[in-house]
Amino acid sequence: MQQAENILAVSIPEAARRLGLSTRTVATLISKDELGSRKVGRRRIIPTSELEAFIKRDHRLVRDGE
Repeated sequence: MQQAENILAVSIPEAARRLGLSTRTVATLISKDELGSRKVGRRRIIPTSELEAFIKRDHRLVRDGE
């Protein structure tokens, strides 16, 4: 069995899927510099390290009933 490739960057739709957000929300996060990305030709890609860093940042957690 082959090892899975290490994916270094993903598209906006794939980033949205991985984060459980809409593509519009991901695009907004990018435009507000809250999520890093790179422009390659006409495409915008998000390094997977940026997705991990975004999730690890100190965001306010909302719990049921709050």
